[in-house]
Amino acid sequence: MSITAALYVVATPIGNLADMAPRAIEVLRDVAVIAAEDTRHSRVLFNQFAIHTHCIALHEHNEEHVVSGLIGRLQSGESVALISDAGTPLISDPGYRLVQAAQQAGVRIVPIPGASALIAALSVSGLPSDRFVFEGFLPAKSGPRRQLLQKISKETRTLIFYESPHRIVDSLRDMAEVFGGERRAVLARELTKLYETVLSGSLLDLCQQVEADANQQKGEMVVLVQGAEEQDMGEVGLRLVLEPLLEALPLKQAVALAVKISGVKKNVVYDLALKIKS
Repeated sequence: MSITAALYVVATPIGNLADMAPRAIEVLRDVAVIAAEDTRHSRVLFNQFAIHTHCIALHEHNEEHVVSGLIGRLQSGESVALISDAGTPLISDPGYRLVQAAQQAGVRIVPIPGASALIAALSVSGLPSDRFVFEGFLPAKSGPRRQLLQKISKETRTLIFYESPHRIVDSLRDMAEVFGGERRAVLARELTKLYETVLSGSLLDLCQQVEADANQQKGEMVVLVQGAEEQDMGEVGLRLVLEPLLEALPLKQAVALAVKISGVKKNVVYDLALKIKS
């Protein structure tokens, strides 16, 4: 393939090297330089696919310093590839500053799609996948973690988290207490790797399974939790919201605000508003 001057954001396998896309291999072979989260970790990938391109480290501790040099190379007509240790860059990994700086500099940015742990986990979870929220890693300490979980406890979309092995039991326990132990959830662990497991059940069941099995406390983890049930206000509750708004505002504005407050569909609110007005 012909490589032009651009920043290539390249997804790499999350475990099984057979998932490496042919286009990603070509890009990594042909760019002028590869910016990798950990050059030592990426060496295994490079050796597997005979990639001999010059590689530099770009991680959370040096990103601000390295970005300006990479932007200079891009502006001079060179091509740069960005990779993380595994999966799609920027998803709970470094690279945001580089992509943002490239946009601001008017540099072309090309995605080379591939593996993503959160999407892989969602696809096999059996949880609703039409609407979901990715929260990344939860806070390490229980207090801030519970505060965040409480803030999103009424979220109706499927919730997706990354978690580290040494915190998985505590996090599942906090989720069960904040969301309710009966909330359905999935733990996807070591996806595409030898010891891949996908456990599903209530949060309480998952907590007990993981706590009792040390093997389920190892490796890369994705936790998915079913969203909260939609709250149906009913006509009486909606009237309580809508009637004072109709007294103070024009119909269109009152309906729009009532939809925002109640979460009820616009056509339902509008029909009730007409009913009240008549």
